[in-house]
Amino acid sequence: MSLKERLLNDLKEAMKDKDEIRKDTIQLIRAAVLRIEKDKHITLDDEGVSDVLVKELKSARDALVEIEKSGREDLIQKANRQIEIIQQYLPEQLSEEQLEAIVKEAIQETGALSVKDMGKIMKVVMPKIKGRSDGNLVNTVVKKLLS
Repeated sequence: MSLKERLLNDLKEAMKDKDEIRKDTIQLIRAAVLRIEKDKHITLDDEGVSDVLVKELKSARDALVEIEKSGREDLIQKANRQIEIIQQYLPEQLSEEQLEAIVKEAIQETGALSVKDMGKIMKVVMPKIKGRSDGNLVNTVVKKLLS
């Protein structure tokens, strides 16, 4: 079953269960996928849908940071639930140890010596971890290992 089919089935199930947060989150994802398909006149495969999911996850995390500043527990819980829902459709996230191993391998491969070489490392690491880790976490790990 493709990711798009899974999203559609889960949307129907969320509607039956009257799970508003899940329904709204899946509709948001599907709308983003449809927008890209219409704008670019293409049909996204699972990899393309995963890219959309990664962008939506990043947006949700950014929104959570802003919501936390407001101190409203109801909105914070809703944002956390949306993040959990989006993550269900992404591949299993890498642990920090797994990520460190990939970054160490990239450092050896590129011969990076300092934080100035971060771009080289990111260029090697990002395609390997696509959708399985947050770019900010990768950035933090690279800085930690190079300093």
